[in-house]
Amino acid sequence: MAVPFSLASPWRFVRSARLLQGLRIPALQLHTTGSAMGATVEDFNQAKAKLSTLKEDPGNEVKLKIYGLFKQATQGPCNTPKPSMLDFVNKAKWDAWKSLGSVSQEEARQQYVDLISSLVAAEAPDQAAEKPAGGAAAFETLLVTTEDNITTICLNRPTKKNAITVEMYNEIIKALELAGKDDSVITVLTGSGDFYCSGNDLNNFTKIPEGGIEKMAKDSGELLSQLGQSPEGCSSYTFPKMMGLAKASEMLLFNKKLTATEACERGLVTEVFPDSSFQTEVWTRLKAYGKLPRNSLALSKQLVRGVEKERLHAVNDQEVERLVERWLSDECMNAIMSFFQAKAKL
Repeated sequence: MAVPFSLASPWRFVRSARLLQGLRIPALQLHTTGSAMGATVEDFNQAKAKLSTLKEDPGNEVKLKIYGLFKQATQGPCNTPKPSMLDFVNKAKWDAWKSLGSVSQEEARQQYVDLISSLVAAEAPDQAAEKPAGGAAAFETLLVTTEDNITTICLNRPTKKNAITVEMYNEIIKALELAGKDDSVITVLTGSGDFYCSGNDLNNFTKIPEGGIEKMAKDSGELLSQLGQSPEGCSSYTFPKMMGLAKASEMLLFNKKLTATEACERGLVTEVFPDSSFQTEVWTRLKAYGKLPRNSLALSKQLVRGVEKERLHAVNDQEVERLVERWLSDECMNAIMSFFQAKAKL
């Protein structure tokens, strides 16, 4: 009898093994010493049954540990020939069993039971199909949930077309920080109602604090810097790289509005779907992404984006500094006044 053991391919396993080397699962505690009586055969069989109930893939490192303990508990120390070096999967399984050396079957059985119990216990807080992230009352302007390894941050001002207020910016920062600390594989930013987001709420500029407009501009600049974005989101650097200087200037200088097809052609989005099938198409992909290995994705993102990271931070700092200057300008104030005057005539 063998425990469930599945690896997608030998080469994927080798890559995963290298990525996982040195990593540990914080919530997982492996008990190497059993109780005075030790685990019974019945305990062992119950642990085998519990293994099949796990909803999360514990990863190759833990699965190899499970395999080795199972073989040691049922057959004793490893006594089979060493597989070929090119037989990556069986070689890894053999190494996991062989590494237990002369550990007795009783002790291996106890370690197996303890390991499975710790895995089941680690999943216990996540048994609810869906839960609010950070507590139900943690957010006033957002709807934040975590389900199937996906954290969804939903802008929740549908009557204002989800125009972003200062409070929303602060809550987005908080939601992203929480998502970065939990087991989410991906984070989705969306909006409630019929409009994703209409941009910044210009009413932010009508709420002048005690320190005056200078303090408001300074605080807003610090807020955007903390968020890691500006209203241009480093687009002064990334847009020309994606679509060329001419087309980037159309958007950044002249506020050209793009169709969905144009956005796809310029590399701003990867796919375009009809409104009737949009949610189905998008969530089918998101749920598939949510099943991908979290640590592997994080390391891959670091490799892809690490080279540009410092440059993007520098660009963001420059953009925020320029925005603070513009917010204090007469041109900005006149534009905001014109907006509200036009709105009042409607």
